[in-house]
Formats: sequence, C-alpha cells, structure tokens
Amino acid sequence: MIGYGFMGRAHSNAWRQVSHFFPLKARVEMHTICGRDRAHVEAARAQLGWQYAGTDWREVVESPLIDIVDICTSNASHTEIALAAARAGKHILCEKPLALDSANAEKMLAAVRKFRVRNTVVFNYRRVPAIAYAKQMIDSGQLGQLRHFRGTYLQDWISDPKFPMNWRLRKETAGSGSHGDLNAHLIDTARFLVGDIAETVGLQETFIAERPKEGQAIGLTATTGKGTEKVTVDDATAFLAKFAPGKNAAPGAYATIEATRLAPGHKNYNYFEINGSEGSLSFCFERMNELQYCNRNDAPDKPGFKTILCTEGSHPYFGAWWPPGHVIGYEHTFIHTVSDFINGVATGTDVHADFLDGAKCVAVLESVVASKKAKGWVKVANIK
Repeated sequence: MIGYGFMGRAHSNAWRQVSHFFPLKARVEMHTICGRDRAHVEAARAQLGWQYAGTDWREVVESPLIDIVDICTSNASHTEIALAAARAGKHILCEKPLALDSANAEKMLAAVRKFRVRNTVVFNYRRVPAIAYAKQMIDSGQLGQLRHFRGTYLQDWISDPKFPMNWRLRKETAGSGSHGDLNAHLIDTARFLVGDIAETVGLQETFIAERPKEGQAIGLTATTGKGTEKVTVDDATAFLAKFAPGKNAAPGAYATIEATRLAPGHKNYNYFEINGSEGSLSFCFERMNELQYCNRNDAPDKPGFKTILCTEGSHPYFGAWWPPGHVIGYEHTFIHTVSDFINGVATGTDVHADFLDGAKCVAVLESVVASKKAKGWVKVANIK
C-alpha cells in the first residue's frame, strides 16, 4: 500500500478484515506500507497491521514478493505509481479519481491492458448493499426505462474560512475540489445505474478564495500555520448531463448533479434519486442500509415510497455479515471491494469499477470544466 492517511486507514482495515468474513480464492498477506516520512509510516505500519514499512514506493512496486499495489496517495501521484506498478506486473487497486486528466487516465488504462494486470478504481459506493440491490432492480426492469437521475453530494468540513489548507485544496495535487472529490462518486453511480454520460454543461465556484496555511498534521486534521494561501480548486460544482442511448436509459434521459463541501449540517450527504417509467428509487448514504422504492403501479390506496431495509441475507454482500436488521457501515464498502478484487485477481476475471470506468469518469469531470469555459454544452470524450 502506497499512502497511509484517511484512505490508507480505510483500505488497511479492509485488507485486514476481509478474510474473516468472505470466502477468498487467495490468501492475503499485508506485506508493506509505504510513505514519505519514516517515523509516521512506521507508526502506521504498527497500528494498521502491516509487516514492513518503506519510504521508496519504487522499491515497493518492484519487489518480487508483492502481487498487488494499493494506491492511496494524493491524486497527482496516481499515474506515475500505477504506470510503474503495471510495468512491474502488479495488479492495481487505485483510489479515485483515477487521474488528474483524461490524458493520464488513458495512459493508465493502456498500461494495465498492455501488461495484462487486473485493476480497479475504488468507487466503494457501488458496493453498498442497497446500491448494489438497486442495480439488480433496475437491470430486472422494475423501474422501466430510466428518465431522470438527480444526485447531490454535500459535506461541510471546510465551511469554516479558518480551516487550513491541505492537498485537497490545491489544484496541482488534487486536480479539483468538490468536483473530483465528490462529483466523481455521483458520476460513477449514475454510470453504474443508468449508463454512459454523453454531454454536460456546468458551473463552478470558489467561495473562500484564501485559507490559512497548514501547519503540522495531527491525525486527520491539521493545525494552522502562518500566513494564508490561495485556494486553487472549486468549492462547489453543479452540472446537467445527457445520457447516451443504452439498455436502461430512455431517449432524452438526463441528470442533475451537484457537490459542495460548504453545506453546513451535512457530513456525508451522498443522495440520489432515479425516476423511471414504472417507478422510482432513492438513496442517501447517511441512511446507507435503506433504499426508498416507489412502484407506479401500486394500488391507489397504497401510493408513495416504501423503505426497503437492505440487510437480508439475499441482499448483495449482506449474507457475509449479521442477521437481518443488524446494520453495517462505511468501512464495509471497502471490505466488499477488496473481496471482489482479490477473487478477480485469483481467477483472472475483471472487477468493476475498472480503469476504463475510472477513465470515463475523468472524461465527464473534464467535460464539465470545459463547459464552464465554453459557456455551453460539451461532449464527453469517448474512451474505449
């Protein structure tokens, strides 16, 4: 594993727990965790359950003792590490967004294809049991042809203007702000459930132009340093999208998607609603074990949405966990991802979301930024 921050902790927990709950076709050995600071990475190694700690990621990806490389670094370094890992014949699990731009995403896609290594992008929300069940419902035709997707991803962790700078607020390391951080998830969910996105038009805004310089990192937070620094990413992005013709999308199907990290009161409000010709579905991650479903053909005296508690053994992934009604949480989505990836590597089968999905998501992200500059609709690059 390269990186040991917030995502490094979530991924480490998944690697550590997965064999206790899921039948795997290979044995997991948590070999090496890697970071730039020797003392910090050694502390992470001891806490998170890795055997060894390293400070040179190149040595890690080239080690003959390692089969899988898990990339949990800042967005700007994904491409270089993934390209080296692919050349070394390592299977790759990479955090999202896949790359800063489509050009780099396509290089990564070409590399994993050339060197025939398994690959996945950690769009972990695909593996929320309720969302995976929504996919089953949609594919079985229960919603009919899909017409509308509306997604909203709201957080408030940088609402305070005094919150100090970090890598997620710098374009050179993050690529974008709420757009790549949060909208990337909604784009992937829309693609997963409805289909490919063909065109977009959007707007972006940075409301807090300067922030205090960051000081020393303390856990998942940072102290304030001296002076200020210019914020170079978006605080909020909203856009309209047109879906390409497909199995589930009705002709003319469209999406409205919005993300911000300046919404006081919202911690991780990842919400979407889908309306089809025969019914509707809605989901909010803050109630992640529930799915709201409306069947248009219900009897007139039983109208409206009904709650499906997605904790039955028949619901995706849940059979590995607890009795019905004993809910699961955020960390389980990563365990589900790692379980699927291990078995994909062991059997030589593809695992969604793969680097093609990741590259297509980056293309949508890019098109929104381009549409703001063009002040009009922009077609999404067709990546195959």
